[in-house]
Amino acid sequence: MERLITLWHSTGLAAMSWGAAIMMAVGALLLYLAISKKFEPLLLLPIGFGAILANIPGAGLAEPGGILYLIYAVGIETGVFPLLIFMGVGAMTDFAPLLANPRTLLLGGAAQFGIFATLLGAIALNAVPGFEFTLADAAAIAIIGGADGPTAIFLASKLAPELLGAIAVAAYSYMALVPIIQPPIMKLLTSQSERAIAMQQLRPVERREKILFPLAVLLLTLLVLPTATPLVGMFCLGNLMREAGVVDRLSKTAQNELINTVTIFLGLAVGSKLTADEFLSLQTLGILLLGAVAFAIGTAAGVLLAKLMNKVSRQPINPLIGAAGVSAVPMAARVVNKVGLEANPNNYLLMHAMGPNVAGVLGSAVAAGILLALIG
Repeated sequence: MERLITLWHSTGLAAMSWGAAIMMAVGALLLYLAISKKFEPLLLLPIGFGAILANIPGAGLAEPGGILYLIYAVGIETGVFPLLIFMGVGAMTDFAPLLANPRTLLLGGAAQFGIFATLLGAIALNAVPGFEFTLADAAAIAIIGGADGPTAIFLASKLAPELLGAIAVAAYSYMALVPIIQPPIMKLLTSQSERAIAMQQLRPVERREKILFPLAVLLLTLLVLPTATPLVGMFCLGNLMREAGVVDRLSKTAQNELINTVTIFLGLAVGSKLTADEFLSLQTLGILLLGAVAFAIGTAAGVLLAKLMNKVSRQPINPLIGAAGVSAVPMAARVVNKVGLEANPNNYLLMHAMGPNVAGVLGSAVAAGILLALIG
């Protein structure tokens, strides 16, 4: 009998807590969203699986010496994984739509308004009993509004590592829910006639412009906001490899093998932080709520600025493209195109929306740099 009792106590079921069971269910939900609903599967699948592994009693995978602990220490605490992801994203990004219509850079900047509005909201939430967000915590939470997972992870690892799991899940969840969250906001702020506006075809962009652009962005960052250099610099390196045309092997590696490998480890590392003691708290609910508010404000700000630009511009501008100013590339641009087609079956806005979309990537990196400079 004693042996049976000893054997029972050595099983995972005997050591299972309610908190661990709940977090394993959360991991299973992320797997369901990734596999069945195809919501950001490249990240939600490893995050969900990592959450399950981290909460298995007695396995010790997320404890010092465990594989998940080591992956987190090497890639997240050092900030290496988000930077490598940014290099890969840069290698996959075509700045031609932005260069052909530079005004859309303003839309990418306007969409970051949600970040700074949410910073104030997180601080104000301290007035509610149970919430104790420091200024650094509030800044890390606010970056969710940029809808840029790597940027959110990078800033959270610097300012609020204890909140990293909740911030990462919120950021990638809202990125995945772009097709659900954005259309109602876009339709609420625009009329049927505005959504049907057809834009003029973009001009061709020369190769020289594409090569000089990442160099110019890097130089401007070095002069004005050095704290954003890690993110912007890696992004510009990836883009320069793409546009130079002389290192195709490096560019393809950054776009495929490298970013795919890092994505696996990044997802597992984030999932390792979805443990009951770190995630099941009132603060986590506050983070999820603030993330939704940040994303909604960023979308609305982009649309409203695009409406204003349409009124003062000689050439028509469809206000919908302002919603693509968030950094969810290219999903936000696809959503803009879909909503535009619903209003006008002959209205193709994808390339026009890619301008503010890639501008949003730079905008979120700049916003992170500003927060890091002021608070870090």
